[in-house]
Amino acid sequence: MTWTVVFTSQAQKDAKKLRNAGLRPKAEQLLEILARNPTENPPPYEKLVGDLEGAYSRRINIQHRLVYQILKEEKMVKVLRMWTHYE
Repeated sequence: MTWTVVFTSQAQKDAKKLRNAGLRPKAEQLLEILARNPTENPPPYEKLVGDLEGAYSRRINIQHRLVYQILKEEKMVKVLRMWTHYE
């Protein structure tokens, strides 16, 4: 049983940056895990607070994170960002 993974327009822009930075394989690996089970551990994930409360993040590398929401009723994972949140 798999989850549908959808991307915001910002996440689609971030995907281009990841490809140019050579981080696409790691991001694709994380996306495969999300499609299988968005709360699978490992790799570890964090519940976010503040502006992004209700979202989760996983590290792509030390600087960049994949930030997503889990929409249980729709069985969907919505990818919000795939680039650094420090910019």
